[in-house]
Amino acid sequence: MLSTSGHVSGRRLAELLGAWHGSDRPSSAALADAVRRLVLDGRLAPGTRLPAERELAGGLDVSRTLVVRALDRLRDTGFAESRRGAGSWARLPGAAGGVQSGGGSWLPGADEQVLDLAQATPAAPPELPAAVERASAALPGQLLGHGYQARGLPVLRARIAEHFARRGLPTGPEQILVTNGAQHAFALALRALVAPGERVLIENPTYPNALEAVSGCHAVPVEVPMSERGWDGELLAATLQQAAPRAAYLIPDFQNPTGVRMDAEAREQLVRALHRSRTTAVVDETLVGIEFGDADPPPPVAAFDERVVTIGSASKLFWGGLRLGWLRGPERFVQRVLAGRAALDLGSPVLEQLVLAELFADAGTIAARRCDQARRRRDALVEALRAYLPQWGFRAPEGGLSLWCDIGEPVSTRLAVVAEQHGVRIAPGPRFGVRGGFEDRVRLPFTAPVPDVGDAVGRLAAADAAVRGRAAADPLTSPIV
Repeated sequence: MLSTSGHVSGRRLAELLGAWHGSDRPSSAALADAVRRLVLDGRLAPGTRLPAERELAGGLDVSRTLVVRALDRLRDTGFAESRRGAGSWARLPGAAGGVQSGGGSWLPGADEQVLDLAQATPAAPPELPAAVERASAALPGQLLGHGYQARGLPVLRARIAEHFARRGLPTGPEQILVTNGAQHAFALALRALVAPGERVLIENPTYPNALEAVSGCHAVPVEVPMSERGWDGELLAATLQQAAPRAAYLIPDFQNPTGVRMDAEAREQLVRALHRSRTTAVVDETLVGIEFGDADPPPPVAAFDERVVTIGSASKLFWGGLRLGWLRGPERFVQRVLAGRAALDLGSPVLEQLVLAELFADAGTIAARRCDQARRRRDALVEALRAYLPQWGFRAPEGGLSLWCDIGEPVSTRLAVVAEQHGVRIAPGPRFGVRGGFEDRVRLPFTAPVPDVGDAVGRLAAADAAVRGRAAADPLTSPIV
């Protein structure tokens, strides 16, 4: 198991390390470097207890002396700590007690002179002004009431329910609660599900503000590592069985930040594992509908189990400035969430709800344009990265709004600081880690207008060269436009 207080077996660590010494002879330096990479990219969580020397030597088929020397190297560089009689733990350099914060929540900057490659939210669609006009015309019908709508306006809840039904998940308005964004919906769900000190399973890496919500409930995050291919079903099921978390926060559709999508078979297996551990899943569908692939999308996770709680947002498909989202779940659970909502707020703004109800009427047209726009912006960003930063690695996703880039060296935080000085803002990898790590990663959304992408990536390449102490590479193609 890979968790803060967990233990990784010698066999499992050997699997994670893979071909750690390549075609060369095994060496303590190669083993230490391979373990260091596991910690940096989040696959080995800080605080995880490492196998005993003899057990690890047996799992890797190397001498115990080689393992001892590798552990010495890891301790010397701050990637492990040991205590006599208690063993060794993975850690990050500079972290107290082997655990380092991933940097907490992230909010967009306000400097309009800085090109933004951090915020993964597009601008408003052209249908918005007309929707505001229609909503304003409907507003007088609401003025004779008190204006508090703790559940949400009936017309909006009905349209959100129809949205789920069109995706093959029959839903009634009584199963919908309108919230002030998906983040608010998650916070409300956590308050209903988790008591202080209880566990919440969460992907690693994940959406930074979700980590803040877990921390705000004084819950304990139990991370499950994401691989390049997505979720390790066996590891996910084992983590659920061992940790028995009360809740799980999952992003199966174009996971933020990795961009991977869980297929239908994996969703069904996930639901079975959740059922065995009696864990309630909160599934974040914020990025549903922003997709470019030809294959039919997998069913919603809630289609496999009605106990799954689903949260969504108007921010990606429509506009973040509406600050509206929703929660879908069993009617009894919605009632439970509603009963505790007054501690946070008394409902969402009426006019914005009317506007969102009008936008849902044009959802098909808006979604088609969003997908086409996101595809073109993704392609522009991919082209610019290949031209200016060919040494960076990434997988172009078939949906969502961002790339998860492997920058090759653990310099992500430094790069973010220097990039700002070059006039471009990025979100460094550690912000997405449950306990830090991911210093060799950067998330780059493809939400900037195509004409700005080449300039932004050119500035980023100059910052990258400055951080690594070398000259910026010339683009490999003609200028990006």
